[in-house]
Parts: sequence; C-alpha cells; structure tokens
Amino acid sequence: MGHNTKNHREQGGDRTYIGGEVVLAAGSKVTVEAGAAIEGLPIALAEKAASQADSTATTAEALAADLNALLAKLRAANLMDS
Repeated sequence: MGHNTKNHREQGGDRTYIGGEVVLAAGSKVTVEAGAAIEGLPIALAEKAASQADSTATTAEALAADLNALLAKLRAANLMDS
C-alpha cells in the first residue's frame, strides 16, 4: 500500500518539495551560493537602501553625481552588484 508525504524529492533528486514547515535551529544557517536564486520572497524581506534625496541638478555633472550617489546606496544595501 502506498502513501503520500508532504515532503518528497522528484525522481533523480533535482527538486525537493516541502509541504510542511522547515525549522532552522539556533546557530544554523542557509547558504545561497553565487549564481543561485531565491524566488517568491515578498519584497519586504529584501534589504532597504538608504534614502536618496530627489535630484535638483541643473547640470549634467550634478545629475551624474546624484545618480552615482543612488547607485552607491543600492550597492551598499546589496540590491545590485558592484
């Protein structure tokens, strides 16, 4: 007689399904290697970048400085690669 489980692996093990709860004990961690992606997380879980004032630039040089300040804040919050 067969049975169904909430947690299972597809044939070959390339995909694992968790239908229940995953509990990480104190001191444990999840590591996401470079090039991997986590999909489906609400944006609220992402880090927030520092506030950037609206640009009042009147020259191309000043606008470039404002843009570079924004890019630096996005990089500092790990929202874009360096």
